[in-house]
Amino acid sequence: MNSRETNPMPHVSLEIAQQVLRSQPFSQQLGADLTRFSSEGVELRIPITERIKQQNGFVHGGVVSYAADNSLTFAGGLALGAAVVTSEFKINYVRPALGQVLVARANVVHAGRTQAVCSCRIFCIDGEDEMLGAIAQGTIVALSWPR
Repeated sequence: MNSRETNPMPHVSLEIAQQVLRSQPFSQQLGADLTRFSSEGVELRIPITERIKQQNGFVHGGVVSYAADNSLTFAGGLALGAAVVTSEFKINYVRPALGQVLVARANVVHAGRTQAVCSCRIFCIDGEDEMLGAIAQGTIVALSWPR
């Protein structure tokens, strides 16, 4: 961690971050839950239901990408403040997503004044087993106001 990462936004708690997530209609639709928001990183969980699967029974890649995008952005917010957006991200699907819960864990790799590079690993949990399903990396940027 660099010095910016060791001092996350002191005024933004897990509860406030959860409120932000709950204010996103798509996140509500997926049943997404932010379970960690700290200097250690963020963790986003999505229950795997029939509604988010594609024709072969795997979690749809768009949902896996959503998990990566949102967790990367929340991680970037730890370093840059609450007003951030994803500038870009890349994802590698390493295994079809199956199981009961999709878990995205993201952290800041490096942060400057206006952007943060973050990484994310997306896991599929099935009972006691946790399998890596995808890896993502993204750049998160601070919004400047007024626009």
